[in-house]
Amino acid sequence: MIGIFIALLSGALMSVQGVFNTQVTKGTSMWVSNSWVQFSAFVICIVAWFFSDRKSFGSILQVEPKYMLFGGVIGAFITYTVIKSMDLLGPAQAVMLIVVAQLLLAYLIEVFGLFGVEKVSFEWRRLLGMAVCIGGIVLFKWE
Repeated sequence: MIGIFIALLSGALMSVQGVFNTQVTKGTSMWVSNSWVQFSAFVICIVAWFFSDRKSFGSILQVEPKYMLFGGVIGAFITYTVIKSMDLLGPAQAVMLIVVAQLLLAYLIEVFGLFGVEKVSFEWRRLLGMAVCIGGIVLFKWE
């Protein structure tokens, strides 16, 4: 149950963050805003680290495969694309498309066992569930 709550909280925070970042970008620029987002996240992470596990930063060098360390690089482009999509489409439509893209790619990662994720078998009902989500976007946008 706690996992469901955390996932819902994550989605809510991502929506609010996207709106905040889009507004900051209007007063600055895309990369200034993105830099602020990443820098402020870094500061919070350092503070949280100080009060929690205090594991050595050297342990990051033990991560294998090394390409897994590019999550922060991806994060910068996530921030960019969220800001841009919310600016062009509005928060509701942007978030719906973002969530469907996340769901579809996450399922493909599981089905093909990519990036060290445990492989699962393909199920038509899950694909149907994604089609229902896409249908919801069409219905939401229908005028």
